[in-house]
Amino acid sequence: MKLSGPVTTTSRWVLSAVCAAFLFMQPVVAGSDQSLLNKDANNVAIEGYDTVAYFTEDRAVKGNPQFIFDWQDARWYFSNADHRDLFAADPERYVPKFGGFCAGAMTRGVVVKADPEAWTIVDGRLYIKVNKEFRDEWRKDPAANIVKAEEAWGQMTDK
Repeated sequence: MKLSGPVTTTSRWVLSAVCAAFLFMQPVVAGSDQSLLNKDANNVAIEGYDTVAYFTEDRAVKGNPQFIFDWQDARWYFSNADHRDLFAADPERYVPKFGGFCAGAMTRGVVVKADPEAWTIVDGRLYIKVNKEFRDEWRKDPAANIVKAEEAWGQMTDK
């Protein structure tokens, strides 16, 4: 494919995001808990990352299968027993918004598998994106992006 005009960083980013969206697009069936969480074939949520660590350590940390908690038909991994226990006491506080799917793609009503290394916390809620470039773009106007994503997510889950 040949592009006309100058290829800017922005146009590369947009093209990358669109390609990633189509590559990782996953169907969502309204009312089906299994399709509303970003999990693998073994029902492991968010690629086995410790969702509590984003809040307590301010970084993405791979969980350890030794510390698991089953919730919403998914297996959640944690890096230690304290994190597992925090999650078990209040899962809604730690679970990523939009089922752990890409919060940026959700602004367009598209469900895309997200990269747990590309994340942001806004007002105490965890948002995961498809990649770090997309995360950085999303962070330019998180409030507007959250409103758009919530609207699209609501339309998918309320049917």
